[in-house]
Amino acid sequence: MKPIWKIVFMMVAMFSIINVSQTKQVNASELNFSVTTVIPRNQIDQSKSYFDLKVKPSQKQTLQILLRNDTNRQIVIEPQVHTATTNVNGVVEYGKTEGKKDPTLKYKMEDIVKTNKVVTIPAKGKKTLALHLTAPEKRFDGWLAGGVTLQEKEKEPKENKKEAGLSIENKYSYVVAILLSGNSTKIAPKLQLNKIEPSQLNARNVIQAEIQNVKPMYMNKMSVKAKIMEKGSREVLYQAEKKEMQMAPNSHFRFPVPLNGQKLKAGTYTLNMTAQSMNKSWHWTKDFTIDADIAKELNQKDVTIDKDYTWMYVLLGIGLLMIALGILLLFIRKKRKRYKHSEEENQTSFHA
Repeated sequence: MKPIWKIVFMMVAMFSIINVSQTKQVNASELNFSVTTVIPRNQIDQSKSYFDLKVKPSQKQTLQILLRNDTNRQIVIEPQVHTATTNVNGVVEYGKTEGKKDPTLKYKMEDIVKTNKVVTIPAKGKKTLALHLTAPEKRFDGWLAGGVTLQEKEKEPKENKKEAGLSIENKYSYVVAILLSGNSTKIAPKLQLNKIEPSQLNARNVIQAEIQNVKPMYMNKMSVKAKIMEKGSREVLYQAEKKEMQMAPNSHFRFPVPLNGQKLKAGTYTLNMTAQSMNKSWHWTKDFTIDADIAKELNQKDVTIDKDYTWMYVLLGIGLLMIALGILLLFIRKKRKRYKHSEEENQTSFHA
């Protein structure tokens, strides 16, 4: 019979091989179609492969994207139009995001550009996707930014994937940006600082400061420096700096200041922040408060904070001590019973 540790090792190895093969299969997923934009006459920069258009009020136009399928089966595409946003890393997103649209945004790209919900590309064939554009009724300043996401429809329901045990799900898609320009009026850039609050990124504590671009223009090569102190103190507790960021027109994002494994502590703090872009600079100094309950909740979820298990050790020690005392008492009780039984036997023998 093989030693038990060898059997266990073989079982672990077999599971690892199966698991790797599943992961590899999912990661090997690639786009089965190609995308080519048909550049129209009102394209501002003809060298761009995305749509960069000059439009007039109420202008109607049909944009075209050529989809090509080189596989031996038909492919079903689900196009989706979205307004451009700015993510937490200071990168413009033209596809679907979880972030809310900025309140300063006047026109959403999904209201301006309409397309089919489903497009089928025949095997070894081509299909032209039409994007129906209707410009806003009023002439607008600056830029409206968004994009169309082209993703293959899922072959099977998510429930089936869960049953199959595939825990990794990679989705690949093309995103074609759509930029619309109205007036050529020069716009003065403007950033503002909104709420400041503790949060988490990747299960790690951060303090996030929301920066808002309130103008219909891109903020390019943007840099941000942030320092956080206790209110009334000059000692810097946390700080962060990032360069080469970009913000979409009329968008916002939450700039993170990491705590680097330190615990959040309740109290009142001061944020000192400077942002630079478009040859302009903005400086903010703002107080904010961290609530004790929120700090406790986030600290418990932070994977970088060493958890204090002293109370567990104390309880375990008390439990072991009680068990030991119980065993000792049981031993003493049994010993007394034996002693008493022995005395009774002796007395009986004596009287006999």
